[in-house]
Amino acid sequence: MQPEIVKNTVVTLNYTVRDPDGTIIDDGHHPLVYLHGGYDGIFPKLEETLHGRYQGDTLQVKLQPDDAFGDYDESLILIEDARLFPENIEVGMSFERVSDDGEEELVYRVTDIADGKVVVDGNHPLAGVALVFDITVAEVRKATTEEIGHGHVHGAGGHHH
Repeated sequence: MQPEIVKNTVVTLNYTVRDPDGTIIDDGHHPLVYLHGGYDGIFPKLEETLHGRYQGDTLQVKLQPDDAFGDYDESLILIEDARLFPENIEVGMSFERVSDDGEEELVYRVTDIADGKVVVDGNHPLAGVALVFDITVAEVRKATTEEIGHGHVHGAGGHHH
């Protein structure tokens, strides 16, 4: 009998991710290895869909923006004075900024530079995009006590210190 995906199993997925138009977003060059059971290793909706599946199963899962990187938020677009940035600034560069309450770090990407102003966008590049996952469950194994204690996978394809 094939191993089943249940809480505290380590799951290896071969996958690709496309947008609804079929454009490849992630070619899945490296398999995804995660600890199953609510450890935030993958999108919760994806984990829910995989629960109870078996090694060797193939499936397609479509995630709406809500279940992936969230909806696009206009309020995360800021226009700043160029003097606040290094001289070598270019479109495409990213900056981390801690939120006003100091809680969370947002990554802002520079999307435009003009007339002494810099436009930065704090949305994830895939915000507002639905994602289509084509998945093959490559391997399922019991997690070690240490992996469960740490809440993530160790060893090949997993977490390295």
